[in-house]
Amino acid sequence: MTASELLPPEGGSPGIAAHLSQRSVWSTLREAIRGSHQDYTEAPIGRAIVLLAVPMVLEMLMESVFLVVDVFFVGKLGADAITTVGVTESLMTLIYAAAMGLSIGAAATVARRIGERDSEAAAHAGAQAILIGVVCGVAIGVIGSVLAPQLLGIMGASDDVIRTGSTFARVMLGASGNVLLLFLINAVFRGVGDAAIAMRVLWCANAVNIVLGPCLIFGVGPFPELGVTGAAVGTSVGRGCGVLLQLYYLTRAGGRIRIRLPHMYFDPAVMRGILRISGTAVFQNFIGTASWVGLVRILAGFGTTAVAGNTIGIRIILFAILPAVGVGSAAATLVGQNLGAGKPDRAEAAAWKAGFYNMLCLGAIGAVFLLFAPQLISFFTDDPAVATYAVRCLRIVAAGFPFYGYQLVLSFAFNGAGDPWTPTWINLGCMWVLELPLAWALAHPFGFGPTGVFIAVNVAFSLLALVSAAMFSRGTWKTKRV
Repeated sequence: MTASELLPPEGGSPGIAAHLSQRSVWSTLREAIRGSHQDYTEAPIGRAIVLLAVPMVLEMLMESVFLVVDVFFVGKLGADAITTVGVTESLMTLIYAAAMGLSIGAAATVARRIGERDSEAAAHAGAQAILIGVVCGVAIGVIGSVLAPQLLGIMGASDDVIRTGSTFARVMLGASGNVLLLFLINAVFRGVGDAAIAMRVLWCANAVNIVLGPCLIFGVGPFPELGVTGAAVGTSVGRGCGVLLQLYYLTRAGGRIRIRLPHMYFDPAVMRGILRISGTAVFQNFIGTASWVGLVRILAGFGTTAVAGNTIGIRIILFAILPAVGVGSAAATLVGQNLGAGKPDRAEAAAWKAGFYNMLCLGAIGAVFLLFAPQLISFFTDDPAVATYAVRCLRIVAAGFPFYGYQLVLSFAFNGAGDPWTPTWINLGCMWVLELPLAWALAHPFGFGPTGVFIAVNVAFSLLALVSAAMFSRGTWKTKRV
């Protein structure tokens, strides 16, 4: 964000201008964290990105902290426990794909209605998204909890891991409704521009996770010692608390929108509109997350240590990428609202600028990971075999971080415009047609082993960024109706 976007137009002497610039930056950051009622279709683009991105980045940062803390405590239980978390999380990524896909449709629809200055229609769209989440969450939760052991077996888990982790998987999969609602309702908040509320909700949910998880894992104080299952219980309880807090914020007076009982009847027309975008977006995210499932399946053939090393490495990578997702979410909101306000050129400028900011930040983090990978991994495991794989995963994948930064924003921008098909086809080509066959070929025929899998991830995501930039510059996404 440049000083000219924050300073009052009259300027002044250089010393005064510098002082005002610094003061304006800090006041903007404080406003972003507190929550802003800024009109994002009128504010300077740099300021709008900061106001939306700061709370979204902090929201995702807390999620990143939880992912790292969770694997830190589970790591004390041994390689089988880490593998249990890793294999179950690879299954949960399919649920995350559904949740993120549904949230894309909800956020795009709500943002477009806000851009059109129709808050009642935005509230109604948000209510319909919640109803979709409840129905899907119940269905997925029942199926997942019943079939958890069989699903672990399909993923290549050993008998010891299935015996250790079946209850963990049942709890995680059975409580998947909380995941769907947490994603969906926060998407509604982001769509209307209430990013600070979404941040507070996730901070509260993950604070409960971080405190409760180790207490249940190790049996601290009055809590029972549940081992790896305690991590699942803590996570599920925390997410449930987050959903309750979301419903409070969404139904109270004084927000940008307020959902009331009349909004909650089933409206097939609005649901179809959300699902039209969400259905494609779910498939889009399924492509990405299913590729991770495939990669874990390839790694499982090299033993528990390879999967455990990958689990630690990917958790640290997510620590960096999730905040970058916050910047992408900010871009999606800006694109949706500005298209709704009839300002497509401003929507495009916001996406390119957000992508540039993300590239710089994620590139800097990637450099840190390249330099200090062994020291970072040492916090999570003292098993030299697991650490070797984790360091290699972290360094190889982090080398492509600048590409990932831009790609994340452009993918969110397409979705925020109501054009999920373009990133879907790009993902399909780069991840299924390229990444998975390349990972298998490098791991087996070429003899690179797990290192080949990590190289394939870097190649696929870097190409994904280049193709996304080329397609976004064509501008066909500006004409999509939501």
